[in-house]
Amino acid sequence: MVERATNRPPLIGDNSHLAINSEVCRNMNKRDMVIKSIVYLRGPNIWTYYSALEAVVDIGDLEDCPSNLVPGLYDRLVAWLPSLIEHRCSPGVRGGFLQRLQTGTWPCHILEHVTLALQDLAGVPGHGFGRARETETRGVYKVVVSGWQEEVTRAALYAGRDLVMAAIEDQPYDLEAALEHLKELSQDLCLGPSTASMVLAAEERDIPAVRLNNGNLVQFGYGNQQRRIWTAETDQTSAIAETISRDKDLTKSILESCGVPIPQGRAVENAQDAWDAAQDLGLPVVVKPVDGNHGRGVFINLETQQEIESAYAVAVDEGSGVLVERFIRGNEHRLLIVNGKLAAAAKGQAALVTGDGVHTINDLIELQINSDPRRGRGEDQPLNPVRIDSAARLELKRQGFEADSIAPLGCEVLIQRNGNVAFDCTDDVHPDVAALAAVAAKAVGLDVAGIDLVTEDISRPLSETSGAIVEVNAGPGLLMHLKPAEGLPRDVGKAIVDYMFPPEDEKTFPLIGVSGSSGTTLVTRLMFHLLRLNGACTGLSNNEGVQVNDRVLASAVSSTWSNTQRLLLNCQIEAAVVETDGMQILTEGLDYIKCLVGIVTNITFHEAFKGPNVAYHAFETPTDLIKIYRTQIDVVCASGTGVLNADDVNAAAITEYCKSSLIFFSQDPSSAVIQAHLAEDKWAVLLESGQIVLAQGKLRTPLCQLSELPILGGQPAAAQDNTVAVLASVAAAWALNLPLDLIRSGLRSY
Repeated sequence: MVERATNRPPLIGDNSHLAINSEVCRNMNKRDMVIKSIVYLRGPNIWTYYSALEAVVDIGDLEDCPSNLVPGLYDRLVAWLPSLIEHRCSPGVRGGFLQRLQTGTWPCHILEHVTLALQDLAGVPGHGFGRARETETRGVYKVVVSGWQEEVTRAALYAGRDLVMAAIEDQPYDLEAALEHLKELSQDLCLGPSTASMVLAAEERDIPAVRLNNGNLVQFGYGNQQRRIWTAETDQTSAIAETISRDKDLTKSILESCGVPIPQGRAVENAQDAWDAAQDLGLPVVVKPVDGNHGRGVFINLETQQEIESAYAVAVDEGSGVLVERFIRGNEHRLLIVNGKLAAAAKGQAALVTGDGVHTINDLIELQINSDPRRGRGEDQPLNPVRIDSAARLELKRQGFEADSIAPLGCEVLIQRNGNVAFDCTDDVHPDVAALAAVAAKAVGLDVAGIDLVTEDISRPLSETSGAIVEVNAGPGLLMHLKPAEGLPRDVGKAIVDYMFPPEDEKTFPLIGVSGSSGTTLVTRLMFHLLRLNGACTGLSNNEGVQVNDRVLASAVSSTWSNTQRLLLNCQIEAAVVETDGMQILTEGLDYIKCLVGIVTNITFHEAFKGPNVAYHAFETPTDLIKIYRTQIDVVCASGTGVLNADDVNAAAITEYCKSSLIFFSQDPSSAVIQAHLAEDKWAVLLESGQIVLAQGKLRTPLCQLSELPILGGQPAAAQDNTVAVLASVAAAWALNLPLDLIRSGLRSY
């Protein structure tokens, strides 16, 4: 469970009032869980750093029914969802949530965990974050769960509600149907497992990931630092190289010229030419399409003219031409090469059935092979179902069988010689084999490649086993490495992300996030002005619109998720300034994952925080709003800087959440907050005798007089909000290492 450091109330169910007779629960007439409203938080929010679904749930009289007073509830939930054993919950140990179930917890807490479990079983990627919190209204709770994809998480929440109610009321529940629906939604709407592995790897390094379409096109990073992937293709994957890889004959000729061992062969014009080629090469041979994929139309170990001509007839319809190659003995292997290095390897295994003297071979395939839960069409299943295709029929014919034949008791029948390359062998790959695979990828021109080779022993050089590289593939699937049928999973998503963003060359896009109760728009305009003076192509998203340098993209529009994303997707910008008000943090979350500088100008209370959009949050005072505005400081990257108003007691209180360096700004240099801060040799921007001063410990550097700044009209005392904005902007510019002369001239020219 992912938990953001927070001063929230304890988890519900402290067991202090469990002296309720279980008869109350059995005889209760009004038992229901009503989901009153749902808010989808797209970005970092008051609960977590990740997207989440926040639901208001009314359990009515179920408030009197903790789990330990509902007969059979524990057993029913565990029977339906045994994976709940993995939920650690507040005890912090495996099985922790089940302990809570036994000792007594409330329906919304159960709903939280059940929703997460359903998402996990449906194959939804992401983080297992969940919270359930009581509100001031009896029986009404806030339930928050991580939400990788809004529609899927909504469906999981409603399915979870139905399951929990069925468990409470001892009613049947069709879990299989519910999971099938969620799996279909997940496969239709969520990122595929290959892409998701890279997004999760990027999140681990605080690299923003933005989905660009309904498929697997994703942008990592912002502005001019962005990179893109489409499944396992990067923005550096050459279109020419991809085209070469699809032409098997051309690929072979390029590999051969580089000294890479390949099976000898040639393209053929017709069935007779295929037989002639086979005789020239020497039997047995392989017949396959020139540009086929996924193994369609590939026939191996062919030894007779009839077999070769029949194979040609199938292969010719699967591509634009047909190849005949010398057959290489051994197992098929897939080596994943990322930027010239081996990231993972997997091998195939033959598919066989054992006759029982009763069932047909077709039946045996279903009973002995396809019944394996690892087989299926789902993206989370590493093995494909086996079917009788033309290649399998040929194998059966060689053994004297047809698909509907009944094999004798104990007779092993080969269905597929190779295929289902999903058995990890990364640690077995000989260094010479890995080096040859890297040469093959480079020869074709691919930065990420799946190298198919055949050898009898991957732990020995190909020269010793007469092995050969048979194909080079662009955009290789990663599932076989992420979730192998056997062996260790390999973090290939991380390998690709680390190639795109080398850890040794890590840098953070200069995004300046600004929040607070007032003065924030002026701060964004000042920072936009200063960054442009420094020569950066700068983007601005604030309550006045969206702008890139002099080009206005939207005007008179409040800063919103969609507007800010429009800005951050722009590959031209070298820096960005984004304003986010407290209400947006509360109802949408921040528009970005991380920022280099985060500013909070002040925290005051206004009636909007008591309106219907924030029902059940119970905000009454400015202090209650700290948990909203601290989000701005929470997302400052470790190498960045938080900027806080030391004169505002609530803004200054956010200091404890700041994990980066911190600059205070203040109009009261003698305050205890400032003095304690400077005593630790930290930085502050101060207003002393009408002059802006940069302070570090005991060192003071004058910047300029307030009276020199047109924005204050020479009357700083009458423009307190503007003064706050100027000091905050100076602190942010200082944190960005902008030249002091530039800051000074920028303030004088604004």
